[in-house]
Amino acid sequence: MSDHIVKLIVAVTLLVHGLGHAGALGALIWLGARPGTDTAGWLAARSWLVPALPASTATTVPSSFWILSLIGFVVTALPFWGLPVPGEAWRPLAVASALVSIAGIVLFFGRWPMFNTLVALGVNIAVLVAVLSLRWPPKTLFGR
Repeated sequence: MSDHIVKLIVAVTLLVHGLGHAGALGALIWLGARPGTDTAGWLAARSWLVPALPASTATTVPSSFWILSLIGFVVTALPFWGLPVPGEAWRPLAVASALVSIAGIVLFFGRWPMFNTLVALGVNIAVLVAVLSLRWPPKTLFGR
């Protein structure tokens, strides 16, 4: 597979994953504005770890996680689209975004559709493995 195709796949995956956090944020907003409506498996935020959190706090916490992950993954995708990110800043940002996303998923596990949860966890783990263990992508992928 050519470097161009690999860059495109990675860029699209990171961008879609980042925007997926906007979808989760939208679901939280929808649930707050219209409680009791059918949401196809999305439930109001509630942490299994701290079940006594007030509803507003239980919504604010994952919303913060999703906003940070959204921004982080979108910025992480920029170098793959040929847009500059200072130095190798995208690498620690990719790791931080994946860890924040995993933390949000774990703290609020079971509140969202299982398919979405498993795909998000899979992408987050793939990002961590690729960046930390494999030190991927090689500099040659960016033409350096």
